[in-house]
Amino acid sequence: MCVFGSGRRGPGGPTEYRCLVERILYTLRFPRYIYTAKSLYGDTGELIVEEVLQRGEMTMSSVVKTVADRLTHNMEDGRSMDYSEVISAFSSLVDTHFLQRCLAACGKGNAATSSEKTPNSSAATPESLTDCYKLPQINLRGRGKRRRSSGDSDVDQRGGKRAKLENKELCGDEGVFWQVNFERFHLHFRDQAIISAVASKMDQTSSEIVRTMLRISEMTTQPNAAYTQPLSANEIFRALPASYNISRSTLDQYLTLLVDDPMEFVGKSGDSGGGMYVVNLHKALANLARATLESVVQERFGSRSARIFRLLLRKRHLEQKQVEDFAMIPAKEAKDMLYTLLSENLVQLQEIPKTPDHAPSRTFYLYTVNQLPTARMLLQHCYKTVGNLIERRLFETRENKRHLEKSQRIEAILASLQVSGAEPAQLTEVEEMITAPERQQLEALKHHINKMDSSENQVDETIFLLESYISSTKTSH
Repeated sequence: MCVFGSGRRGPGGPTEYRCLVERILYTLRFPRYIYTAKSLYGDTGELIVEEVLQRGEMTMSSVVKTVADRLTHNMEDGRSMDYSEVISAFSSLVDTHFLQRCLAACGKGNAATSSEKTPNSSAATPESLTDCYKLPQINLRGRGKRRRSSGDSDVDQRGGKRAKLENKELCGDEGVFWQVNFERFHLHFRDQAIISAVASKMDQTSSEIVRTMLRISEMTTQPNAAYTQPLSANEIFRALPASYNISRSTLDQYLTLLVDDPMEFVGKSGDSGGGMYVVNLHKALANLARATLESVVQERFGSRSARIFRLLLRKRHLEQKQVEDFAMIPAKEAKDMLYTLLSENLVQLQEIPKTPDHAPSRTFYLYTVNQLPTARMLLQHCYKTVGNLIERRLFETRENKRHLEKSQRIEAILASLQVSGAEPAQLTEVEEMITAPERQQLEALKHHINKMDSSENQVDETIFLLESYISSTKTSH
């Protein structure tokens, strides 16, 4: 979350520290990173990403041992997780660039080297290393170990493990630290948003074609590219999953439909190889951001205001009379809606005078929507919403602190009794220590907190979409 480096006086001056606001905001997205790893690489991938996110940077051997121990602890007695299985999942995450090596300065180097390299490490600096995704040869064989005491806290165990690792034999990857490649996760989220949009706009087969195009070109397309590398229809046909059973002629028809669609998710860049096709990444993001803005207007101000908003997005500049005619809304209502949207900064008013004196009678007043500034404003609202949700969740937790602590104590007692093989009557007696009203209050609290957590994740999806669109406009300009 913070980096340090030489200040304005140069290397000889005092070390200065800088806060990485972007990285701090990424903590909102941690559950999404972990869930993505789980959906792609199972429980092992989930725990690998979770451990690296919590620590910031870890060696491969340390990750393998920690994750194997955690998985073994959750297995039945007599079973354990082999290190080789965790190494395989780790290798897959590195091969697909979800994990990358840290800079030399991010390891245990001295402050002098850190000061020169670290300040820019928030960008794609690790990508410049030739061995950014090269796995070290590690000498690590064995299986995960089960924790002896369930009463110890995770923090104490991790601290103990870290101390033990330093005293054990060398694994061959000392000093080679790994971190989560946030940029790669963001590209995956962007691709998934495009695929979902195509599925909802057209059908599942169209989305599978776009998914295949994105999968083929994901390792060759630059992160800020406006469109993917051109792919021939033959390449796309060969890469399609066999389960879809799409004929070549059907594929050509679908590609033609995608190219002709007004959303312009797919474009045609040539005719060789049965036709060369690209996914228009920046246009897709612009359309997704536009749909988000329209949705916000509809939810807040109703369908008629959304109709006016869409009309202005499509026609760019319109007078009030034209808005009334095109939207087919009575003059009084259209005027009220336009002024409401104007007061919320969702619509702008542009004056075009016929004469230099700017006389109202000789001036055109045109309503318009500037998508980029509107997206920036909505992004600020989203951050404010997330802040309010976090504040509310903390407030609810503070208000019910006593009930939560009591519930945790009883759960700990029940767990220890179950381990020691207590009778059902004893367990029931302990459970009844929480009264019915308290249980009801805890259930309500759990429901509210889950709802707020879910809302945070949903707002963060909107934040990601708007940030990606704003970022794409910077690179395209």
